[in-house]
Amino acid sequence: MTTRRAQCPTCLRAASACICHWIRPIESRAALLILQHPMETANAKNSARLLHLCLPGSTLAIGETFEDMEDLLAGPRQPVLLYPETPGDRSLGIAPPPPFGGAAPEQVLLVVLDATWRKSRKMLYLNPALQALPRLALRDVPASHYLIRKAHAPGQLSTLEAAAYALARLEGDDSRFAPLLDAFDGFVGQQQALAAAHRPG
Repeated sequence: MTTRRAQCPTCLRAASACICHWIRPIESRAALLILQHPMETANAKNSARLLHLCLPGSTLAIGETFEDMEDLLAGPRQPVLLYPETPGDRSLGIAPPPPFGGAAPEQVLLVVLDATWRKSRKMLYLNPALQALPRLALRDVPASHYLIRKAHAPGQLSTLEAAAYALARLEGDDSRFAPLLDAFDGFVGQQQALAAAHRPG
């Protein structure tokens, strides 16, 4: 008979690896919807749960396809997908997204895909409602601090970092989201320490 490890009910990690002490509640004027691929939910290196816990009122939905997408995107706010327009869109039959002309942050629902690059492309392909959204692409961002996960291309960021920079740009206030990036650095350091502690030798 195996004994289940105690789990933190908030961050859903083993109590010995709890990340709740890194939660930094930040009031965002823009709303946030995180669509998380199921393969990311049990990944210790994943940052989306910390992002969700730091932003009261954010929504975290898990799936590859979402039957309730219409409900998730419904509301008075304009949904905007945080995702670059890439040459591969057309090869997948994805039409160019409508332009995002800018809006007050109080009018925006920022939609973020939490997945590997390959899986995020599949999520976009499988959910036509996402394809129809205007997109926000990040440019000229600082180098990622995501030292615990290998980037597949230069400039790739963690979900938390990408959302923090996008929200800062929507609100025109970098300082508001600096504590979120500080929390991410602490989270990364904790994961590095845990990995070192379990390394043979």
